[in-house]
Parts: sequence; structure tokens; C-alpha cells
Amino acid sequence: MNIKKFKALLFIVLPLLGYSQTNPLELWYTKPASQWEETLPLGNGRLGIMPDGGVATEKLVLNEITLWSGSAQDANNYKAYSFLPQIRELLLANKNKEAQKLIDDHFICTGAGSGSGNGADVPFGAYQVLGDLTLKFDYKTQSQAVNYSRNLDIQTAVASTQFTIDGVTYKREYFTGFGDDAGFIKLTSSKKGKLNFTVQLNRPERFKTVNGSDNSLVMSGQLNNGTDGKGMKYEAKVKAQLIDGNAVYANNAIEVKNATEVVLFISAGTDYKDKNFESTVDKILDVAMQKKYQDQKKKHIENYQKLFNRVALNFGKTPKKTLPTNERLDAYIKEPDSDTGLPVLFYQFGRYLSISSTRVGLLPPNLQGLWANNVQTPWNSDYHLDVNVQMNHWALETANLSELNLPLKDLTKSLVPNGEKTAKAYYNADGWVAHVITNVWGFTEPGESASWGITKSGSGWLCNNLWSHYLYTNDQAYLAEIYPILKGAAQFYKSMLVKDPETGWLVTSPSVSPENSFLLPNGDASHVCMGPTIDNQIIRELFNNVIIASKKLGLDNDLSIELDKQLKLLPPPGVVSPDGRIMEWLKDYKEEDPQHRHISHLYGLYPGSLITPENKPELVDAIKKTLEVRGDDGTSWSIAYKMLFWARLKDGNRAYKLFKTILRQTHDTNINYGPGGGVYANLLSAGPPFQIDGNFGAAAGIGEMLVQSHAGFIELLPAMPDVWLTEGEVKGLKAEGNFTINIKWEKGKVTKYEVLSSVPTKVKVKVNGELKEITSSKL
Repeated sequence: MNIKKFKALLFIVLPLLGYSQTNPLELWYTKPASQWEETLPLGNGRLGIMPDGGVATEKLVLNEITLWSGSAQDANNYKAYSFLPQIRELLLANKNKEAQKLIDDHFICTGAGSGSGNGADVPFGAYQVLGDLTLKFDYKTQSQAVNYSRNLDIQTAVASTQFTIDGVTYKREYFTGFGDDAGFIKLTSSKKGKLNFTVQLNRPERFKTVNGSDNSLVMSGQLNNGTDGKGMKYEAKVKAQLIDGNAVYANNAIEVKNATEVVLFISAGTDYKDKNFESTVDKILDVAMQKKYQDQKKKHIENYQKLFNRVALNFGKTPKKTLPTNERLDAYIKEPDSDTGLPVLFYQFGRYLSISSTRVGLLPPNLQGLWANNVQTPWNSDYHLDVNVQMNHWALETANLSELNLPLKDLTKSLVPNGEKTAKAYYNADGWVAHVITNVWGFTEPGESASWGITKSGSGWLCNNLWSHYLYTNDQAYLAEIYPILKGAAQFYKSMLVKDPETGWLVTSPSVSPENSFLLPNGDASHVCMGPTIDNQIIRELFNNVIIASKKLGLDNDLSIELDKQLKLLPPPGVVSPDGRIMEWLKDYKEEDPQHRHISHLYGLYPGSLITPENKPELVDAIKKTLEVRGDDGTSWSIAYKMLFWARLKDGNRAYKLFKTILRQTHDTNINYGPGGGVYANLLSAGPPFQIDGNFGAAAGIGEMLVQSHAGFIELLPAMPDVWLTEGEVKGLKAEGNFTINIKWEKGKVTKYEVLSSVPTKVKVKVNGELKEITSSKL
């Protein structure tokens, strides 16, 4: 089928699909949320709303993607580099513990709050909740609600709540507009004049709420910048539009009386890159309120579906009537093979979350995406550069949401100026570096503890994400834009590598394999080392990419020659230890925690492509043993990462086993660094607590099971589990080279496929185990 016709067909068909028990792409429930982690996430890339569907009182948690406490700071220790020779000497003498102490004393950042997870009140800052919009209802009766339901339709990005009290049916509909950038809540009663409620706005701290002179409810304030308290300013504003009844704006609230239909309009903004944000907030409301609600909703759906409808997926027949989502999760754990629709829902939910939590020109999704309900969010809801923010983006290219990678490119670009200072301050090195954490203020310094804070793979790992976007798009203008970023990162590593006298290899020193520790021969534990495997793999990959880019752009031939020389002196992508596993460190240390959540030394397998079953078959068994010893359990993002590794090894059934583990339902919100990851009733990933990377990582895993294109050819259904191979179809996936892929299969075999591109191009495709060269069809 022609892809354009296919897209047009989707636009016609998808909005017509039914609700509650028959919509295959819907989350639905028979009771209100009992905790925030059960609320339904709505977002338009900037503004977030999470309604709980309460009957007497409904709380809707609000977010705005730019709302951060803290401020720009220079937390570089400009004397740190003077301790570098001593640190390296200690490591060469196998005095890792002494080196770690020296780093803790002299080689960490000078600012506080970044590593403790308590950054809200210090300059590092934290992503924060905007506030709560609370609706309190008076039904003039003591009768209980019956026929209750609430749902989120991810085909339209519209949520709703419905119930009946004393024969009156009450409906609420919510969406964050992909049209006019406002939030919308429509409330109706089936009988005239039955809506009576008050509207309030508040947050845990640093706010005031007043009634505006323009018949509005306004909450505003200023966050703590960590120095004088005068940080980011924000404003949230609500207006009501009634068809009957009346609204009273008084007592810092809106009171609606005897109405039949009410639409609440929500606008919010901050002074992050918008000094006239109050005017922007007003303008958004003014424009939105001039249009009919149905027109707003229609435009919202049209714009949202321009992204969402690019991919359609099914794994065969599923029951037309499904259980409420919370019950469905429990049933799936008991009989996973009987519900092939839930994996499709979870995959498309991951795409929905990506579309909803970022937007070109804004910020990338943080540890909680767009959605947070605290002032002090877990780990500051920052950007962790040792897997988490990268995992947030892994699904995007294959999932045909390529442009949503651009905010991460912009964030990375913004890190370069301070990263250059950090490179000089700590390593007296050229180029730029970012360590393990960052924020919207450009933090690149080491973290507060040597045990995790001197991980220096962050900048190189970000470059992998940037390069991946180029591989999928072939966008030469984009390549020219990112080249200075890649070049600067490579220059840093080039100038700080040192020779390991035992092997002759060039390695980083000091460094850490992200967050993991090992035991020295005397039994002492240490994190600090020379040349962890992930550093070696990232540097090898980055150098190769810079060489390729410089040739394509006709730049820096001398640099390419120098990088090529160093490439020959780097450790190989994977070294097998005597016990048959991939070594995580330069030396065969014993792990302090053999089942640690990070599996950084397999970076070369994923997201890298240094190791594939085709080009490094001799490492496959060692990788499998590494994963077996690590174990299948862990935090949700760690389980998703393991799922991706097994998919790259083309073991679909093992990847599926891990996917099933991710869909364990939990209510636990306590911070956990070990086993027990899963999802909450609303399908959001439970680390626990809520971390959105597990959603995105699992979606990337399903994408890898359907299509892989990193090894020099496109492989269809490379890692499908037996249960999904009975029948199915996917349309609209992307492959490297800017190819669009459609596949149909039955009884374990591809029966029909299309490889489409804007210009017919020769490409290698592996179908049903056979590698062939074809010419793509014109898109």
C-alpha cells in the first residue's frame, strides 16, 4: 500500500474507533486514582495535566516543562587538574582506594545538591511541579456515584471521566492542546443546572493565588535559585466559560453555580527564555477562548495524530472486550500469551508519552518526562547522562518520531561552553566534557562523589544519540550543525587519554564504570579505575563517527588522521575474562554487586553497533553469560536495557521474558536501586519510583524486535518472540538511511513487506533469514 494512502486511511479510521471496552489503544478504569501514580498523563510537549478522576474532589496535577529551581553556576574546581598526575600515579600503583579519596577531596564539583537528590534549594536545582488545580463539587445529595469510568485514549490524546449520581450523568473531558497550547477541561451534566463546584490553584510552596481583574484565577511565584531565592518566575492562569449558570470570581477561587456545561481553560508559563511570559500566558488564553470547544478538540486531534498516526501495529487478534487496565496488567502476568494487544498498547503508549513530553524548540523529557508532583523530585528529575536521558530517546527514530530527538541536540549544544571550562579545570584538556548529570543550567562538572561523579562518558554518550538521528535522516545540514559538538567531545578524549603500561592501550584515567564498584585484591571496594569498558567503546565509536563526518563535510583532515592513529591504540570493543564474561574494567576485578542495575560494558552492543552477532560472533557467548550473571530483575529501566540487549542478540523469546517482567504492576513509590521494577496502574514505569525511561526503553525494545538496521542492512522481525509471530502487521517504522518499513507476517514468516524512501535506493534487506539487495519503492 502506498504510505500516503495509508496515512490518510489512518486519519479517517482511528478517530472513529470506540471507547471503554472496545478501543485497543485506551487505558480505562472503573474507579478514581488512589495515588498520583494512577492518574492519567496528558501533555502537549510543554504543558502537562494529570487528572485523578475524583468524584467529590478532583485534583489535577499541572506541569510546565521549563519549571526548574536553581540557576546557572560555575561549580568547576579550577585547581582540580593539579591533582590529576597524583591521581593517575595512584591508579597505576593499584592504589584505587587512595585515588578515590583524593578525588573526593579535590576533584569533584564545588556546588551542592547534584548528587544528593536534594537539589531543589541549591543552585543545581530541580524540575518541579507547577501546582494543583483542584475542583470541589457539590451534588446537593448524599447518593453515591455509579457506572463510574475514566479513560485515556492515546489515539486522540483525550482523557475523560464519567459517572452517574441520582440519575444525572456527569462527564469531564480533558486534553492539553496541540492546537492553541492551552489546557482544556470540559464538564457537563445530563440535566440542566446540575454543575456546582469551585476551582482552586495551589502548590506546596512559593506561590500566591488571586482572582485576576479579567475574571480569572491566577497562581504565580518565584522559585529558589539557591543563592538569593530569586529564581525562575512562573504563572498559571484559569478561566471558565459557561453556557448557563454563573461563575463567581472571589476568595482566590472560581465558584460555578447551577451550570450545565463549563469549559475551563488553563494557561501557564515561566520566564525561562521568555521574559514576557505573563503576556504569553494571557495571549494563549485569549486566542483559545475565541474558538468553539469542538473546533479546539478537532484541531488538537489533527495535530497530535500527524505524529501518532505514523505507525500502526498489531500482533493479531485480541479480545474486543478487555478488562480495566489495572486488572488487565494482573491478568497479563498470569497468562501473557493470551493478550497480544497489551504489548501493542504499551508500545504505542511509549510513543504517546514521547509526543506528549517534548516538542521541537523546547526541552527533552527529564527523568519523569513532563510529569512531576513534587518540589523535590526524585534525583531532582534531572538529566542523567549515564543511560537515562539517552534511553528516553532510543525509541524515537524507529518509531518514526525523529524530530523529537532535536530537543536533546539543543540541550547537548548548550552544554558545550561550560563543558569546555570543565575539560580545562579538571583535565587541562581540549574540547568539552560532561560527566554524569546535567540540568537546564548547563551543569557539566563531576558529581559530588568520586563513586559515581567522575563518570566521563556522558558527553560521548550524548553524541551517540545525536549521531543516530543523522543515520536515520541523512540530513546533511543537521550533520554540519552537530559536527562541532562531536568534534569537541572527541578532542577532549583525544587529549586526556593516557597509556596503560601493562597493555599499551590508550585509556581514560581516572574514570568510573557508571555507578558500579569492584573489589580490589585486598578486599577493599572501589569505583575509581582506569579505562572502564564503556569509555573505550564510546571513544572508539565517537572517533569513527567524527572521521566519517569530517570526510563528508570536507573538514579537519589532520584531526581525522590523528584520531585514526589513536583508534589503533584503543582497547578492543570487548575483552573476555577468564570466566567467560565481557570485562567491565580494564582489569579482571570481581564485582561488589554481581547483579548491579547498570550493564555499561555492553554499550558496544546497544545502543552502539560496535558489537553485532555478524561482526563479532566470538563475543556472543560472553555477552550472554554476562547477562545471565547480571540477572533479569532490576529497576524498570534496567530490565528494559536487558530486553534491548537480548533483542540485539536476536533472542526474541528472552527479550519477551524481560518485557513481561516490566509489566508487573506495583503501587510502591519508594526509591529502589535493586529488583522489583515494573509499572503502575497507569502504565507509567516504576523504578520505583516513577521514572519514564523504563517506558521509553521498553518501547525501543519492541522496535528492535520488529526492525534492526544498525549492522549494514535492514532486518525484518529479527527478534520476535514465538507468541507474536502467529500473525501481525506493522506500518510506518523507520530504518537507518531514512527508509520507511511496512511488514506483514503469518505463522512466523514475513508474507509481505515494503521498503520506502523519498528516492528509490538500493538497500540490503534480510527477510526470513535471507539477505538480498533490493531497490526501495518511492515514498
